[in-house]
Amino acid sequence: MSVCRICGKRSNLVSELLGVCADCIRKGSERAKRLCREAHERARRSFNMRPSVPRDGGGARCRLCANECRIARGREGYCGVRVNEDGFISGGSPRGAAVQWYFDALPTNCVADWVCPAGSSAGFPKYSYSSGPEYGYYNLAVFYEACPFDCLFCQNWHYRQERLHPRRTAEELADAVDERTACICYFGGDPTPQLSHALSASRKALRANSGRILRICWETNGSMNPKLLKKVAEISMESGGCIKFDLKAWDENLHIALCGVSNRRTLENFRALAGLVPKRPDPPFLIASTLLVPGYITEEEVGHIAEFIASLNRDIPYALLAFHPDFCMRDLPTTSRQHALKCKEAAESAGLRNVRVGNIHLLTQEEYVE
Repeated sequence: MSVCRICGKRSNLVSELLGVCADCIRKGSERAKRLCREAHERARRSFNMRPSVPRDGGGARCRLCANECRIARGREGYCGVRVNEDGFISGGSPRGAAVQWYFDALPTNCVADWVCPAGSSAGFPKYSYSSGPEYGYYNLAVFYEACPFDCLFCQNWHYRQERLHPRRTAEELADAVDERTACICYFGGDPTPQLSHALSASRKALRANSGRILRICWETNGSMNPKLLKKVAEISMESGGCIKFDLKAWDENLHIALCGVSNRRTLENFRALAGLVPKRPDPPFLIASTLLVPGYITEEEVGHIAEFIASLNRDIPYALLAFHPDFCMRDLPTTSRQHALKCKEAAESAGLRNVRVGNIHLLTQEEYVE
């Protein structure tokens, strides 16, 4: 049981690290912002990461993502992988990225498994090997060890403990693709800080496997430079892959509190991609997802996100994912079945036609009061 340091509310739905409830965060007082900022600084210092987005005087600017870090010589950016070497920004290039990969048998636990060619009838026969799930084929899962966000509820934070693994080239990654690889999915962390590596590997893999199905997919927070987003969209549109945007929160104050940075670029980029959806309705080109963090991502928050998605295209699939206590929010409960169903109802009431609750094995029957 934690206490909100603004309003005094006692609840097991208040993160001890943040020390602020969702209502007080949304109100946006300077004290609430300061407490949330300090929480991120403490969390990042424990991994020797820069405590906030750098604005080093006289530093070189990285333009890969919305943070647009200004980095002094010899220092690194917020993501931890982009660095200033002799006045030039480097890191995450085709020559070497902090990345690891593995093969995952299809169908797999993908955010979009119920609508993508790997786990459904979507895209057959042009973009899929089977009229149903692609049994016997594999996804090459590519995990990038860097991220422009600092989500306190991160479910894949463990890579920070051993930053960073030996660099691997784009050519090495492309060469890992074999004849049973049906798709490549980039995730992490997030692929954004090392997009040039991912794009180069994708092009090499597609050239080497010309004439057969090889989908290029992404799971991302969507904070990349719009010029890079265009390249990401082109390669997925042509290959039959999908782009999965994690819309973590709607309210900007809440997003900054939970993820360390603003969600403005993410929403702008999602809007841009939504305009491309009619070009290839099958298989779905764009999918949205939200992690249901108890106490913070409520049905009200999900409703606002769903209204935004529906205003662009009501047929965009939307996955609501169960949360389990991890990283800096281990004191929060696991998502309850009641919470998930209320959020699903809110999303459908907003006008979305294809909403699904994912990670249902994590849902608990225990109810809690928001």
